[in-house]
Amino acid sequence: MKKGISIWSFPAGTLAENFALAADAGFDGVEVSLDEKDSEITLASTEKELLAVKNLAKESGIELYSVASGLYWSYFLNDADDTVRGKAQDIVKKQLETAAILGCDSILVIPGCVNAEFAAPGKVMDYETCYQRSLESICKVKQFAEEYKVNIGLENVWNKFLLSPMEMRDFIDKVGSDYVGSYLDIGNTLANGYPEHWIRTLGNRIKKVHFKDYRVEAGGLHGFVDLLAGDVNYPAVMAELEKIGYDGWVSAEMIPHYKYHTETIIYNTSNAMDRILGRK
Repeated sequence: MKKGISIWSFPAGTLAENFALAADAGFDGVEVSLDEKDSEITLASTEKELLAVKNLAKESGIELYSVASGLYWSYFLNDADDTVRGKAQDIVKKQLETAAILGCDSILVIPGCVNAEFAAPGKVMDYETCYQRSLESICKVKQFAEEYKVNIGLENVWNKFLLSPMEMRDFIDKVGSDYVGSYLDIGNTLANGYPEHWIRTLGNRIKKVHFKDYRVEAGGLHGFVDLLAGDVNYPAVMAELEKIGYDGWVSAEMIPHYKYHTETIIYNTSNAMDRILGRK
């Protein structure tokens, strides 16, 4: 497995600075993010600009393998407004195009949202309606994933939607594309389950994996802690990943909560991942 880290794990800095820091800490690659504006990778980025980013990574000895986006907390793929749903689908297409130019084989997509208090307080959609609209949206964009040969990884997040591995499995199977699968977030499963069960059920539908840790007793966003400081049974996680033959990227997605020496989280995370992956 290759060891990566999400760009969201870095407290600040340019892409060039973060790529250099990731390389120095011993990471193989970085998962970048597509933003709306005020970023080096945006909805308006040109091919020339994206190729410059690709070159920055190469100069740092860093691979780019995935493009995430936080825009799905503003533009839901299941939104009641057709215009907003269309915007979300366009974001998926731009992500796929961006990934193809950067040389990434996957993108991270939030499939829909019944409710997310931290993103849209008070906004709640009927579960079955959310399911149907989300499925329709993903089915509309799957052809672009197939054309670009870039995987759409549907992440399990705190969106009160697709709450079990069986439900995520069945949703993916209904989409019916080899280029649509799971972006499994290990830490996020602990809110109502166990990551080893998700791995066993999803099997080869898993396209990418996020490593996080979570302390259940703390609850809420405060429960996210440094790797190996929470309740994730990483030996069981690694055993299940090996059973299904997963040998792709595992990507740390940390919350940069340190007040001082903020770069320390990058080095600590790299060391913890080496332990989990059996490199030390």
